[in-house]
Amino acid sequence: MSTCGTKAVSVIGFIGSVFSPWFAWSGRGDPANHCCVNVATYGPGGRFAMTDRGRQALRTSADTLQVGPSAMHWNGRELVIDLNEISGLPIISRVQGQITITPHALTAVELPLTPDGAHIWRPFAPSSDIRVDLAAKGWQWSGHGYFDANFGTRPLEDDFKFWTWGRYPTKVGATCIYDATRRDGTTLETAIAFDHDGQASIVSAPPRVAFERSGWRVKRETRADPGVTPKQVLGMLDAPFYARSAVQTQLNGEVVTGVHEALDLDRYASPLIKPILAFRVPRRRKWTFQDA
Repeated sequence: MSTCGTKAVSVIGFIGSVFSPWFAWSGRGDPANHCCVNVATYGPGGRFAMTDRGRQALRTSADTLQVGPSAMHWNGRELVIDLNEISGLPIISRVQGQITITPHALTAVELPLTPDGAHIWRPFAPSSDIRVDLAAKGWQWSGHGYFDANFGTRPLEDDFKFWTWGRYPTKVGATCIYDATRRDGTTLETAIAFDHDGQASIVSAPPRVAFERSGWRVKRETRADPGVTPKQVLGMLDAPFYARSAVQTQLNGEVVTGVHEALDLDRYASPLIKPILAFRVPRRRKWTFQDA
């Protein structure tokens, strides 16, 4: 998010594109054949690009993920993201430029989201600086950022009904909250506080509090002190099964604003959702690198 709070960006590299209808229709047996760099910019002139690409577009090494024309590279100090994507409807245009994430510190935390470890959350750098330099007017800014990863061996909708996640910068670092309802009826309720040195500790967080549903009526909730109702301060992504936004809440007396997401896996599991997604997620099977 930008320091002024009016702009934000998210970039996700997928091997096995979780929310790709093409990956789901394929049976999810070949993740490398459904890879993607998803970029979304939020604020004036915001764009959304998510192209499902075939295995010819994928290159990986110990420090680099490249998918077609875009790449993420860890140089030992920073995550440098070079983008060259085409945004989808309603406004088709190029999303091109560089984003740099500079962690305040790296963590050693891994959190299993299911008891058998089929889904893992890895928050590499919950507290970071971000520099955005895109080839669009007004899209050169800096602010606070975040860098994590998720790993899974089963479809999300097989194991979860609903989850919410939030990353809230604090005076001493950042607090991340993961709340989920699993298919077996159990729940995940975790709050982890990270300091600027990357040290992590499980903390008690105030109760879940519901707040206004998204435009698609996705249920939303996060933690908040008694008497406080969280509120959206910047709308980001609003989909039939998913909502991402900047949310203000109060945690243990501190007013914080961070990125929040709500994911309704019951909705996502509906076969009606996949054709809708195909309009936003084009499939490009072939790719040739210039040096090939």
